[in-house]
Amino acid sequence: MKESYIKEIPIIDLNQEQSDISIVESIMESQRKLELAHKNFEYARGDLVDYYAYQIKSEQAKISYLLKQAKNKKINLDTEKMRNVYKKINLLEE
Repeated sequence: MKESYIKEIPIIDLNQEQSDISIVESIMESQRKLELAHKNFEYARGDLVDYYAYQIKSEQAKISYLLKQAKNKKINLDTEKMRNVYKKINLLEE
């Protein structure tokens, strides 16, 4: 499970369009990681239960932060895929 460290480009060094794309990409990547953590949590045993619970909580916090950033920048996230992101972290009422 070793992942290589990928240096993220600071958002302040990007133009407006690149910044918006970066936020959306980060949201989608965090969503993918959240789904993976949920799947791993289902099969975890012992100390790994705590590990995956922590991963789930941290990804939820990251997605929440990124969604607030997107909202502040007025990035249009009103797509079916993005609605699923909102639902996963209970920010959208059904």
